[in-house]
This record gives sequence, C-alpha cells and structure tokens, in this order.
Amino acid sequence: MIANGCRFMKEEVEHMSMKLAILGLLMEQDRHPYEMSQAMKEREMHNYMKIQYGSLYYAIDQLNKGEFIEKAEFVSGGSRPDKTIYRITEKGKRELEELLIEEMKKLPHLNHPFYAALSFVKYADQAIVMEIIQNRIHIYEQEAERMWALYEEHISYAPRSVLHMLYGGYKYTVTELNWLKSLHEDALAGKLGSKGEPLPVQKLH
Repeated sequence: MIANGCRFMKEEVEHMSMKLAILGLLMEQDRHPYEMSQAMKEREMHNYMKIQYGSLYYAIDQLNKGEFIEKAEFVSGGSRPDKTIYRITEKGKRELEELLIEEMKKLPHLNHPFYAALSFVKYADQAIVMEIIQNRIHIYEQEAERMWALYEEHISYAPRSVLHMLYGGYKYTVTELNWLKSLHEDALAGKLGSKGEPLPVQKLH
C-alpha cells in the first residue's frame, strides 16, 4: 500500500513537471511536440525537473483535453506524417502561472544518498570507499565544466532568469565537488571514524 502511494506521488510529480515544461515552452511560441522535446533536451530540463520524455505525447493529449492548450495549425509533411502545432490557451496561461508560483513556494528536500552511507561508513572497506569518492570527484569535475559551458552558451540569448538557473546548477555542482574533495582528504588520512575534532570549515552566513 505504501509502495503504491509512493509510486503515485512520483508519477504525479513527473506529470506536474511535464505540464509546467509544456505550458512554459508554448508560452514562448507555438510548437510541434517534437520541437518541444528538442527544446527540453537542449535546455537539459531533465537535470532540474522530473521529466520522462516518453510521456510527452500523453501529457500533450491530456492538456489538450483539459483545454490548457489547443491545436493551432496542421502542417502538411508531404510524404511524411502531418505535423500538429499547438498553442497555449488563456486557461493554460492561468494554469502556468499557478504552477510557477506553486513550484517557487516549495522547499527542496535534503536527501543525499551519501549522507545515509556516511553515518556508518567506518564499517565499510575503506579502499572501496576511497575509490567511490575518487570516481565521484572525477564525475563532478566533468559536470562542473559542462555546466559552465552550458551557462556561457546561453548568455547571448537566454533571459536572465534562465542564466540564474544555469549558474545555480553550476554552483551546486562546484559546492558538491569541493565537499567531496574535503571528504576525500579525511578518508585519505583515515579520519572518517574519528571523533572530537571539528572539520576545517567556517560558517557561511
């Protein structure tokens, strides 16, 4: 029963995220579903929203039935299938604003898989722990470079709100990277099981 409830909540979050993405993209301009999918991937929305690209057409169909979006025009594809271009309705614009406000009011959940493991990490093989941390550092170094490149790529044409979002993703990645490096230093010194000694850190605010 609990598992079913959790699955329902996960599906609901994914549905709301896809709904927000579709309405937001159509607020910018009328689009075909394939164009929406490409825009989501180019902006890497899956990194900061619960998006399943396979559910795009279903979500569009539901939004169309709910009169949040409507068919704007059909484009003949000749030998290819015709394209349906969608646009947002006035009802959809109101729904988008409600979704935006609702999302901005939410508080993020601090749910990091490393935190649960660190509580008892002294009982694990320390060589394996070191290897995992080193691999994670390498991944985040690459991710930080990628996120910065993505930010720079959008400077010339994206609104500042999007730049703030991209920079926020970059800053989060760098913060995670620095934390992992600090963790690695303690692991290397064999201090992960030590007690009574503060970390070499300062309060940030």
